[in-house]
Formats: sequence, structure tokens, C-alpha cells
Amino acid sequence: LFLLPRVDINNDKKISAKEMQRWIMEKTEEHFQEAVQENKMHFRAVDPDGDGHVSWDEYKIKFLASKGFNEKEIAEKIKNNEELKIDEETQEVLDNLKDRWYQADNPPPDLLLSEQEFLSFLHPEHSRGMLRFMVQEIVRDLDQDGDKKLTLPEFISLPVGTVENQQAQDIDDDWVRDRRKEFQEVIDANHDGIVTMEELEEYMDPMNEHNALNEARQMIAVADENQNQQLELEEILKYSEYFTGSKLMDYARNVHEEF
Repeated sequence: LFLLPRVDINNDKKISAKEMQRWIMEKTEEHFQEAVQENKMHFRAVDPDGDGHVSWDEYKIKFLASKGFNEKEIAEKIKNNEELKIDEETQEVLDNLKDRWYQADNPPPDLLLSEQEFLSFLHPEHSRGMLRFMVQEIVRDLDQDGDKKLTLPEFISLPVGTVENQQAQDIDDDWVRDRRKEFQEVIDANHDGIVTMEELEEYMDPMNEHNALNEARQMIAVADENQNQQLELEEILKYSEYFTGSKLMDYARNVHEEF
């Protein structure tokens, strides 16, 4: 409902691909500027001695404190190499974060992150190397035959453990329909029925202007029931869940587990 007046520059009550592209690029730039500011704040919080570098242990202490653990106790145990009693779910998040920490640590690797490296860690979608890492994580979760590519059946399945009732998710026809369209019409650039890591990387690169136009066209194609290459209010309302429920956008949101 709020999308139309903010995106519809020429006030014709329709959204064209160019208008949608401008909106996507504007939102991307907005997000990146917010990310830079947020990064400064988070970096100061995890770099209490102000030396311009953060170690994994410094970050781990602050992360666990943000999850309700006693900061002094955790710090003492880490200092003395004592075992931390952490629940399985938190440990899994920590393991994933540590993988990202290593990826964000630019050569020469020293396991200390500068403010710029910390930005890549917190917002991997804005770093080419980290974007590649995110794509690898997605493929790892969805790729059932280990060929490092995704077929449609793999893409419309869910990683094990993401929902308690797998059967209930499988019969969600609308979800499957939207994911099928996303795969066939948006991500699979050469329409060969296979999504490669390169295609995923292109799709997920938020800074690619050509991609923004392509994404805009494909988003319109999904919801454009009257086939006029534009979106009207009724179409936006009817397909609102598609615009906010993209499977890969969920992944992008899920990488921000850190605080």
C-alpha cells in the first residue's frame, strides 16, 4: 500500500521497471549508508581498547553478552581457556559467525578485523568476497547432490531443520509457486534449468545497476497479471508476500544474526 506513491515518480498510478529499478537502487544505497554508520557503532562497542582492531575473542565475548551470558564470567573463562557452557543453537550461530570472521579477514590474515573488515563481516552482501561466501553457504544448505549447483526441486525444498513440520511446508502451494517463479524467471539467467554459483552471485549482488533493472523487470513479470509490463495497486497488494518473502532475501536477512 505504501509502495505505490513512493515509487510512482510520474504519478500515473502504475510502477514501471525503470521506477522499480530506481527504488531498488535507492533502497540499496540507503541500506549501505545505514550499514556504515551501524558498523562504526558496533565496532566501537567491540573494540573497547580503541586500538583499531578487534580479535575474535573480543567479539565473541560481546556477542555472548548480547545473548544474555555474563560478560565477566565469559571473558574470564576465555582468558583461562576454560570450557564455555553454551546451548547448541547459540554454538551453531557462533560457528557460522566464526566462518564469516575468517572470510572477512583480508590478507595477510591476522585474525584481527579492522573497521573496514568488520563492515564486510557484519554486511557480507556489500563485499564481493563475502558475497561469494554467502552464495557458498546457500548452495551448501540447498544442494542435495553435491554438484555445487541448484536444480528447481532443490531450490523449492527447505534445508533440514528449518521448519518443524516439513509436510505442512511442502503443501504450501503459494510458497512453492513463488519460489518456482523466482528460480525460473529471476535467478536462472540463461534459463537452462540449473542455477550456478555465478548466477546466484549476480542475483544477490545489491550494487549491480543492470541487475537492479533485471530484478525490477522480473518482479513485475511475476505479479503483472494484465501483462502491461507495469504494476497497479491491485497487483502489488495481491503479490505483497512475494515481494517480501523471497527465499534468498530471507538468507540475506539471516546473515545478520550478530547482535
